[in-house]
Amino acid sequence: MKRIRLAVQLIFTILTNGYVYGYLNGKIYQGALKYACVPGLNCYSCPGAIASCPLGALQALLNQRGFRIPFGMLGFFFLVGSLLGRFVCGWLCPFGLAQDLLHKIPVLRKRKTLPLHRILKYGKYVVLVLFAGIGSAFLFGGFAKVPAFCKYICPSGTLFGAIPLLASNASLRGQAGGLFLWKLGILLVLLLLSVKVYRPFCQYLCPLGAIYGLFNRFSLVQVHWEKQGCTSCGACERACPVALSVSGISRSPECIRCGKCIEACPGNCLSFTSGRRGN
Repeated sequence: MKRIRLAVQLIFTILTNGYVYGYLNGKIYQGALKYACVPGLNCYSCPGAIASCPLGALQALLNQRGFRIPFGMLGFFFLVGSLLGRFVCGWLCPFGLAQDLLHKIPVLRKRKTLPLHRILKYGKYVVLVLFAGIGSAFLFGGFAKVPAFCKYICPSGTLFGAIPLLASNASLRGQAGGLFLWKLGILLVLLLLSVKVYRPFCQYLCPLGAIYGLFNRFSLVQVHWEKQGCTSCGACERACPVALSVSGISRSPECIRCGKCIEACPGNCLSFTSGRRGN
């Protein structure tokens, strides 16, 4: 399961960031595919990105002159969320992969969550509302509306977009200022935390994970718990990287469907299913 998941993550990241010319020349692909969105956090401004980020598209629509409800993006989130839920986070997000790889670095006393996790986990909903949602359209930039999450926070955009562009484009390096340093600081803190704590951005700040988490209870892809055969050995709970109880696995908005609980269960009481089955 671990190898399959890693392979899927790598292949999806390569396919969705496969515009090699962009990396070599410091240019952003702007062809027809950019009108489509990938499900994960994949920055529009990444020189290798061949499609758009759903959060960036949402903010672009919210920031248009004259507020309009972005029915197209709401439909996209409903479709992807109802099919996959946070499976997207666990298997199809490039920045999730970056955090996973960093967490593999051997250090003593790894942590699954941060102190005050029960409070901090709601931070991603705050970011969703204030930076990626309605707040992006009305709270930042005055009359010149800005995509606030992309501009002020998004670490994926900094890692996959800003840094490669600055590395290959001298004119852009001359324009980098305080805002870039601010976002670079956010990125470095999250990357360093990722070595110790499992996916801190996904758990505490990602507005896309907040959206998909709302669909976890009824998405098509589920982790089914065969309760009658369970011996309550606790192996799945120990394996869960975000410290979920067996009853919370799959149903919780924090579950990213990574499959570690399935792999750890000695009685095969957990399995991926398509379609809702009661736990």
